[in-house]
Amino acid sequence: MKKDQLFTRRRALLAGAAAVGAAGTAGLLLTGSPEDTPARSAAPAAGPRARQPALKPSAYRLRPLAGNAGTPLATPGRTPVRHEPFLRMSGRGRTMVLTFDDGPDPRYTPHILDTLAEYDVRATFFVCGEMADWNRDLLSRMADEGHVVGNHTWSHPLLTRMTRSGIRSEMERTSDVIENAYGERPRWFRAPYGAWNRAAFQLGAEMGMEPLAWTVDTDDWETPGTRSIVRTVEDGAAPGVVVLSHDAGGDRTQSVRALRAYLPHLLDSGYHLTLPRRQYT
Repeated sequence: MKKDQLFTRRRALLAGAAAVGAAGTAGLLLTGSPEDTPARSAAPAAGPRARQPALKPSAYRLRPLAGNAGTPLATPGRTPVRHEPFLRMSGRGRTMVLTFDDGPDPRYTPHILDTLAEYDVRATFFVCGEMADWNRDLLSRMADEGHVVGNHTWSHPLLTRMTRSGIRSEMERTSDVIENAYGERPRWFRAPYGAWNRAAFQLGAEMGMEPLAWTVDTDDWETPGTRSIVRTVEDGAAPGVVVLSHDAGGDRTQSVRALRAYLPHLLDSGYHLTLPRRQYT
């Protein structure tokens, strides 16, 4: 699909996004509003690993939706069909999970990877297939550096407005790209905007993926200011927390700078930044 067609389609989704809260699946909650006025800043210079051409797919970002869920346990040997996504990870100690959605983007993802590497921290990247297809080298780097890559659909659509076959295509195409570039098929899935439905849970389970939402939303997609993002993460830090940030879908300079600020603070506070893991009875 051509770039201008992608942009037109996403503008149409944006116009109808306000109706999702009423028409979406049961149990979805709108996220809160940001506290600060957006701060404008120049994008960081591209890192030495960002060798891909300029971003091809059009930028996108709708207001996310967050699922209200618990944390059921899985059965060994198969992926169960959930009715709600994981919001947090269970386990002992002061552990947290950092996640980044919508990438990879050669303008911002390399800087996030550089910061994670500097502090020897692993994170989870929920990638969109159309972005991953243009930036396969970044998925290879994620594999080399021990990060987890999850499925965030091909083109970031609102799944609650799609047919089952359409959802399957979005998920399967993305898993294929991830397998080719990362080295294995994804084990985790995150619905765009947090808008889950029965088909997404069923298809994800069929493809061997667990659904993961989040506990703390940085609202960085609204560019609320670097300090606002840092404050949200530090105030929300707690054992088992899953943090949602973005490395694509718009100007993510603030997200890059915020990670540089809050990551050493979390580590100094005794938190261990870990990867999501399947939990079995």
